Amino acid sequence: MNETYSIKDIITLLFSHLWVLLLAIVLGGAAAFGFSKYILPLEYSSHITMYVQSYTGISENANNVNNISNSKQLVNTYIEVMKDDAVMNAVGERLLREFDENTLSANFSLTADKKIIPSSIRTCLAISSVTDTSAVKVTAKTKNAKVAAAICNDLTQVAPQFVQDAVGVGSVNTIDTAKVYNTPVAPNIPKNTMMGMAAAFMLAVLIIFVIDFFDNTVKDADSLGEKYHKAIIGEIQQFGDDKKKKRKKENDEDSHMKLTDSDVPFYVVESYKSIRTNVTFSLSTVEKKIFAVSSANPSDGKSTTAANIAIAMAQGGNKVLLIDADMRKSVLHKIFSLKNKKGLSTAVSKMARLDDCIQKKVMDNLDVMTGGPIPPNPSELLASENMSKILTELSEKYDCIIIDTPPINIVTDAMELAKDISGIILVVRYGKTTVEDVDDVFKRIELANMNLLGFIINGIKSKRAGYYSKYRYKGKYYYKKGYGDGYGYFGTKPDAADNEDSKDKQKK
Repeated sequence: MNETYSIKDIITLLFSHLWVLLLAIVLGGAAAFGFSKYILPLEYSSHITMYVQSYTGISENANNVNNISNSKQLVNTYIEVMKDDAVMNAVGERLLREFDENTLSANFSLTADKKIIPSSIRTCLAISSVTDTSAVKVTAKTKNAKVAAAICNDLTQVAPQFVQDAVGVGSVNTIDTAKVYNTPVAPNIPKNTMMGMAAAFMLAVLIIFVIDFFDNTVKDADSLGEKYHKAIIGEIQQFGDDKKKKRKKENDEDSHMKLTDSDVPFYVVESYKSIRTNVTFSLSTVEKKIFAVSSANPSDGKSTTAANIAIAMAQGGNKVLLIDADMRKSVLHKIFSLKNKKGLSTAVSKMARLDDCIQKKVMDNLDVMTGGPIPPNPSELLASENMSKILTELSEKYDCIIIDTPPINIVTDAMELAKDISGIILVVRYGKTTVEDVDDVFKRIELANMNLLGFIINGIKSKRAGYYSKYRYKGKYYYKKGYGDGYGYFGTKPDAADNEDSKDKQKK
């Protein structure tokens, strides 16, 4: 749940949902246009101006200035009189003589005895004073142009007598009659369309902020690190074709991508290089170079992340062994296109020689031990003394051992390895893994007395501060100064590949 927003947060949030806002604007404008053009009835307007004259006798007519001043004071009184039900009834009676019942019923509300309800006439009228004058402007708007003009003219006919009877001072005069204007004044389709677009935009913005406010998924690396006092080892942006991945999953084919695949973006490769550096530093103070990679829930990308960390470590010159300890649902053999007849399950259960369960030179400096056939007791195998012996033996042959374990909130398999590894890296998926999921994992890790090395945020969908800013200059890629600030393990320096780029840049 996000409780505070900066200007930058607001702009980032809105731009990340730009397509939603554009769609809302288009749909809102289209709905308003269609409603205005095809549903709202046409309305016609007519108007007339009435002039208020104040006098108490003929001798006072000589003082025109006083008459005008007094007339201004009477205008508001006259307006209220003209809005009275008695005046509206008088206008209604004249309309009944001028138009047929169908025409009147289309414009006004009628009583049971076919008379016009005064309030329905008053609704069609707008009576206002003209600023700094003694004039009163009367405007009528109805669904019939002739009816609108008739209301104005009828009001000018009946109003003077009612004003005289009610006020007893002055008079109301007109010098013209209301005209029939056959051009509709409403609905204003362009205006309504713009209002519909604006309303849809504001509604979409409100919904986006409400959803984001109550969204408890992990989306902020800084908040995650500060809450648990753990390092953010890496951040990986989303890459690959989601639709293609979904089709592959439906066909039960490999949907994972390796760093060595040709269509992996450059910035993802660089992210894993940074993770490699951060992992190296985090393991520099421990004796066992063995760590696990896990997640809170399935489909967070832990297996792909573990595989790519292993590839990155191997590319850095380390002799790496990648072990698939997710024996319930092994996927590493699919990622590397390997056979899975022998693996961890057969090695721990002593059904095959340890060396035969390891597939050598899958890549340069990288060996892989797949999960093997699914055993009936994977948790017990991982907690067994034979598992500890295997890891101890293998740690003497490899510079680094990476273990892909099942999701922590689903099964306890990863916890069984606590005594044999230096720590565990938790992969959380941006916008999917919730804070509650991480809380549960953290409690389980603490209970097992396991060392949480840090977090890797996977599948980030929007570009935020701290990401690579790519520039092309003379055929090479360079980055903004300070790309590593606040990124990964606290105080981490860029890896060798980044230092080489910096040296090349300084030479040039």
